[in-house]
Amino acid sequence: MNTKAEGIVLRATDYGESNKIITLFTREYGKVGLMARGAKKPRSKLSASSQILTHGVYIYSIGKGLGTLHQGEVENPFRYLKADIYKMAYAAYIVDFIDKMPAADTLSPPLFQLVLTLLNEMNNGLEPQVLMFIFEVKMLAVLGIEPVMSGCIHCGRTDGPFKFSVSGGGLLCFRCTQEDPHAVPVSETFIKLFKLFRQINVARLGKINLKPETLDEFKRILTMYYDANSGMRLKTKRFIEQIEAADAF
Repeated sequence: MNTKAEGIVLRATDYGESNKIITLFTREYGKVGLMARGAKKPRSKLSASSQILTHGVYIYSIGKGLGTLHQGEVENPFRYLKADIYKMAYAAYIVDFIDKMPAADTLSPPLFQLVLTLLNEMNNGLEPQVLMFIFEVKMLAVLGIEPVMSGCIHCGRTDGPFKFSVSGGGLLCFRCTQEDPHAVPVSETFIKLFKLFRQINVARLGKINLKPETLDEFKRILTMYYDANSGMRLKTKRFIEQIEAADAF
């Protein structure tokens, strides 16, 4: 029996002389592994739709192992995104993140819509680094590791200044910083934006410009927190760091 689903290609791997194995992230069924027979051939009807970072409508069948892709109609190939190595790096990180998640956690139409909207906005010219930060903030709740940002995790105090405890999972007020000697200073701007990113509808975001020091703070704190609590080590994130380091010179 064939299944029809809207999907985004998260990963595409060559298999044999003419085939590809793809991981499709679908709105309706989460992640699906599929064999795209003949997709490596330039004239194949599956060639365009089986490219990584492609949004389309797919028809496939599921067997005991990999399913089989029968048809794919491309809705958005994200051409502008793919033409820019900077944007491509951030987009690749987002789909790599979803690819590495347990399949059961991807059975979420809202998660699919978030990823699709982020890729669309990135393709349309919004700042990819900011979109990545929004994605990372939203995914903390999905992974079950969202930090407490409403007040001090020790005493509940809601007025700052605060520090951020990576090991404690949230804010520490100035009276409780001794609870974690490794807690790092955190600005009020970061706290406000973190809360905004957690709730914001990306489709209504519009153009947003953050100061370099704010971007650096998000990068530093989110990287530390993910490294300590998520268990995810993604090569695509390291590639982004290499690109950013090269741009600094």
